[in-house]
Amino acid sequence: MTRALVLAAGLGSRIRSVAGGLPKPLIPFGGHTILSHNLRWLAAGGVREVWINLHFAADAIREAIGDGSDFGLRITYVHEPELLGTAGALGNIRQVFDAAMLVVYGDSVVRCDLDALAARHYVRKAEATIALYDRDRHPHTGIAGGRVRIAPDLAVERFLEGVGETVVDPLVNAGVYMVEPSILDLIPAGRAVDFGHDVFPAMLAQNRRLDAWVLEDAGYCLGLDTPESYAAGVALLDEGRVSL
Repeated sequence: MTRALVLAAGLGSRIRSVAGGLPKPLIPFGGHTILSHNLRWLAAGGVREVWINLHFAADAIREAIGDGSDFGLRITYVHEPELLGTAGALGNIRQVFDAAMLVVYGDSVVRCDLDALAARHYVRKAEATIALYDRDRHPHTGIAGGRVRIAPDLAVERFLEGVGETVVDPLVNAGVYMVEPSILDLIPAGRAVDFGHDVFPAMLAQNRRLDAWVLEDAGYCLGLDTPESYAAGVALLDEGRVSL
């Protein structure tokens, strides 16, 4: 596991009151930008090559992050004139997507054991493995990501995106995936495609191997894309419930 795609192309409309003119990935959090935290975490987990998709304030992100050498990484930027969605961004680099790759949401700060995630993925021979947090057990910021129901062997049985608080399943998509090139048939080139709304439901409908890995006890998932979630993340830091 040496390669990752970091999603950093969002418009940041919901958090503009906190971000000002900054793109979400460059918002300061705990002394560094959100994107810097992600890149340091990936480098510590053994990743060496990173692709970052860009759209809003692309030049500002390039200037702030550079070529990746400060993080021990080699970074390639991929500009999207039109947003392609979380999965479309991966399809946009299909020419280099020829082996398992991590996908990480660039507007969150997540901590989980990447080696354990990779081991789970390879042992199960999954096409995609989703990192999950337990909203009743892991520190989080209240962002209602896709709710996931899993079997005893951790195979995903159900994935529901955008359901808010109406679903009781406690396991939530943490926005960290390990994926295989075989899923590219579900990501048409040049089109906006989303993992939660499109790819994962299609995999389940086709009985393809979609697995889960639940964060270890010390893990957490801080979605930071609204003023409320950002304030919740700052509070968790101040209270010492998470460390960066």
